[in-house]
Amino acid sequence: MNATTRLDVKTSHGRIAVETRGAGFPVVFIHGNSACRAVFQKQITSPLLDGYHLISFDLPGHGDSEDALDPERTYSRPGLAHLVIELLGELDINYAAIVGASLGGHIAIEILARSGISRGQFLMGTPALGENFAEGFIGKPLNGLASRGELTSEEAREFAKVVFGRDFEPFMQKAIERADKQFRSRLFSAARKGAGVNQRAVIELTNVPTAIVNGENDAIINLDYVDGVRYGNLWREKCFRIPHATHSPFWEVPHIVNRLLSEFLKELTGRRSD
Repeated sequence: MNATTRLDVKTSHGRIAVETRGAGFPVVFIHGNSACRAVFQKQITSPLLDGYHLISFDLPGHGDSEDALDPERTYSRPGLAHLVIELLGELDINYAAIVGASLGGHIAIEILARSGISRGQFLMGTPALGENFAEGFIGKPLNGLASRGELTSEEAREFAKVVFGRDFEPFMQKAIERADKQFRSRLFSAARKGAGVNQRAVIELTNVPTAIVNGENDAIINLDYVDGVRYGNLWREKCFRIPHATHSPFWEVPHIVNRLLSEFLKELTGRRSD
């Protein structure tokens, strides 16, 4: 197994902490609201993903990355998509498969509308939002915690439990507490003002292969809404609902998700299956 490499990349949005492993076809992992790149450790270290160039990073205002230099510019779905496109350019990556979790999936769809980088997208916990933002969710995301600036330690713990399941680890709560206090409120404020593309329209028109993988017990997103989207190129012609998993199946049942991701990447790149 190849060792991981840690580096810092300067962008117009701020310094971004990046971790990479391996070589080959690039696979980019984008974490969710108030998380960090470490949530993908069970993918980055998986032997099933050997032979690919795996890239994970902390979004601005998260983890080891700097807070955004201009929060109003950066802390929106379009702003974060611009950051990722710029970051990949700095890393000399012109194409990739993009693995997005929750907000990371929304960023992936925004990238799809703005760039030809994405050759395939593997989305988890991400309803492709249309004109009615609320349709994709069950009530207010995290009972309003997802959009609140200041969180108490107990609220951060509840945030981590709902997003990552009962077996969340302390670093996840610390990541939520670390997140730039401006991030959550600005992200949702921008969305309410209409920032970003009609994601449902984008994903229904794209020819880019799209895998949809969710936990069957997800208490945040409306799975029936997700299943009802007319995807332009839905991998294996189905949306996967993974048993015994909630909003983050990649963390809760990585043996299942890693196998699906490995199969998706093999088909995407034309590799022979074992």
